[in-house]
Amino acid sequence: LISISSLLLGTTITISSNHWMMAWTGLEINTLAILPLISKPHHPRAIEAATKYFLVQAAASTLLLFSSTTNALFTGQWDVTQLTHPTSCLLLTTAISMKLGLVPFHFWFPEVLQGSSLMTSLLLTTAMKFPPITLLLMTSPSLNHTLLTTMAIASAALGGWTGLNQTQVRKILAFSSISHLGWMTIIIIYNPKLTLITFYLYCMMTAATLLT
Repeated sequence: LISISSLLLGTTITISSNHWMMAWTGLEINTLAILPLISKPHHPRAIEAATKYFLVQAAASTLLLFSSTTNALFTGQWDVTQLTHPTSCLLLTTAISMKLGLVPFHFWFPEVLQGSSLMTSLLLTTAMKFPPITLLLMTSPSLNHTLLTTMAIASAALGGWTGLNQTQVRKILAFSSISHLGWMTIIIIYNPKLTLITFYLYCMMTAATLLT
């Protein structure tokens, strides 16, 4: 109950925040809330998945905080939509890509999903993607578009190709997620609302597959 309510709280804080520190706090609460759910089956695979997830998410959160602090240092702005410094934009693009699992920061995602239970996998592929996608939507005009496009094309291609030679459902869904994220991030530059519709449809499809 504490974990689920913390997940809801973390997501709500991130999606409704206008200050970088609050957005970061929400992401941290989210990460810490999902860890007990991943490691709940006391199995070496689950513990390994939780450790991998924690390390990647902690690194991404630190990068996000570093990017917003750099921006605040140069511009004096802590507003989420006022990210203007080029270095900060580059760092933020990298941080959100790590959070979401875009290529080349995708290696952790299939491994974590494979070590989790089906319900936790559902949470990881849908609910846990919502706060970073919201940040991506809010900051889309100030992100590094060249880097974003490159990672999006690589994700769409690699996610599709690597998913072909998998036999385990969770790994197929992990690569499907990477591929879908590629399409979402490439659309975000041109039409952010379409990205949100794509994300909702993706959530519905994934939920249907995993619940079955």
